[in-house]
Formats: sequence, C-alpha cells, structure tokens
Amino acid sequence: MPDYKIDIGTQVRDRLAADPGVLKLPAHRLDIFVARDFLTAAECAALVRQIDARRKPSQLLSPTDDPEFRTSESCDLDPRDRMVLQVEARIRLLTGIAATHGETIQGQRYAVGQQFKPHHDYFLTDQPYWEEMDRSGGQRTWTAMVFLNTPAAGGQTAFPSLDLKIAPRAGNLLIWNNLDAYGLPNPYSLHQGLPVIEGVKYVITKWHRERPWGAWSAPTY
Repeated sequence: MPDYKIDIGTQVRDRLAADPGVLKLPAHRLDIFVARDFLTAAECAALVRQIDARRKPSQLLSPTDDPEFRTSESCDLDPRDRMVLQVEARIRLLTGIAATHGETIQGQRYAVGQQFKPHHDYFLTDQPYWEEMDRSGGQRTWTAMVFLNTPAAGGQTAFPSLDLKIAPRAGNLLIWNNLDAYGLPNPYSLHQGLPVIEGVKYVITKWHRERPWGAWSAPTY
C-alpha cells in the first residue's frame, strides 16, 4: 500500500513549486515556502478581532518545567465562521490537501517578550499522547501559518537547525513539511517563535494530518 505521508509530501511540494505566487526558501533539508499576500489587510484584521475575542493562555501537548517555553495566547477559530471557511478553502486550493486531513485553524497572539521556544510540530511516537493522536488522524504532515500583522520589531519564525529566520509580514503565508522524503519526522523542521520586541504579533496556524482528523476520523482499533 502506498505511504500517504510520502505521497502528500511530494504532491504538495510539487504543487507549491509550480505556483508562480509561491517562493521556495533556501533550505536544502526542509521543504519550506512563502506565499506573499495570501490574505488581504481586511481579512487579516477580521481574524485578529476573532483572536482577541477568544484568546487564552497557550497550552502544550507535553508538560515542561520551563514556564517561558510557550508564553503566547491562542484559541481555536470557529470552523463555521464565514471568514474562517474562506481561509480554509484558500489553503486547500493552494495545497491540494483534502479538508478531512486538516485540524481546526488556531490563532495565536504574542505580546512584547512572548515567545514559543524551539519545538517540532510533528508528534513523538514514544510519548503518552501518541495513542490519542494516532487514533485522531496520525502524524502531522504540512504546517501552514499566516502572519496577520507586522510587529514593529522581533517575532521572527526561526529554524535554528537551518540558520533560517522569517520576518512576520502581514498577509504572508509560511508553509513547510514536517516530514522528510521517507515520510518520517524531519528534525530540521525544528522551529521557534522568537520574542516580540516591540508591538504585538498575530498569526493563524493550520496543521494537517496523514489521515482524516478529528470529527472526520474513525478509530481503527
């Protein structure tokens, strides 16, 4: 049986590479792209308002002793909202990934000094949470993140293993594959949200799974 994780990595990579509105970033060990002006200023502002109305302290899948590891605020956006549905559709059009494989879009807000230290979006299969994640869609594949504003200073998304930093620019989408060419977790996808130095940073993030996620998924055992 073909490995969907490999197929979706190749299919999305080739689709993005063929899109004239998408730029591949210079990272030899990671498939990572930027789509400029993916959302309009009005769309970004509407999503910022939703985040401000729903935000609460961000959580972690695995506990940590470091209280500064993830200090942002976040929320799930309403999947029935018209604006959110439009954004979902645009991400599907860009990537070709089926709606059933996408998690709910999450919004995040970073005030001055807030950050998210180096982490991977893929799941570690030796952790207690893995059984639940496996039942609800399996491994994460592509991450799509849209910057909703441009803070005055700081707040870059950094990939420390690649010496790569992406400055937040309102409306730009950053997308990368969390898996390698063999469909295995790619350690070079390690990334972090650097502290905001001046202003506030807003982003939305859409994670995708190897199998149908959540309400779309049916337990196999």
